[in-house]
Amino acid sequence: MLFKDEIQMLKRVPFFSEMEPSKLKLLAFASDRVSYHAGDILFRQGDVGDAAYVLLTGKVDVLVDSPSGTLKVAEMTGNAIVGEIAILCDSVRTATIRASTNVEALRIGKEQFFKLMSDFPDITIKVMRVLAERLTQTTAELSKARAGVKT
Repeated sequence: MLFKDEIQMLKRVPFFSEMEPSKLKLLAFASDRVSYHAGDILFRQGDVGDAAYVLLTGKVDVLVDSPSGTLKVAEMTGNAIVGEIAILCDSVRTATIRASTNVEALRIGKEQFFKLMSDFPDITIKVMRVLAERLTQTTAELSKARAGVKT
């Protein structure tokens, strides 16, 4: 994929859709282009959060370890961002991300991610909204699961 194609793909990511092309160029340049094959692990639950990943193409599974084994809790596709929670919370990864197809992504280091958020407050608001939506969805799923379990 060409550099200009990366910029166009970044423009499709809701977090970055309103950024100026010159800023998208800087982001693409400062990011590392990474590729994964189906079955490859981008990162594991419990790893140190050192980067976020913008999925340009492909699909990944979000997996969480539980007492009953590994659970697939979500699937993410191109134009999504994964790994930002551990960066924002300065904690370990809350899930394992495994490629379910071939994946092309941009890896944004922790420092670059924070700089991006400080330079573009609109991105910070979008990140908060996405995190709030994920929390709402997870809470609803937990409520359903608990309702189905008899104590």
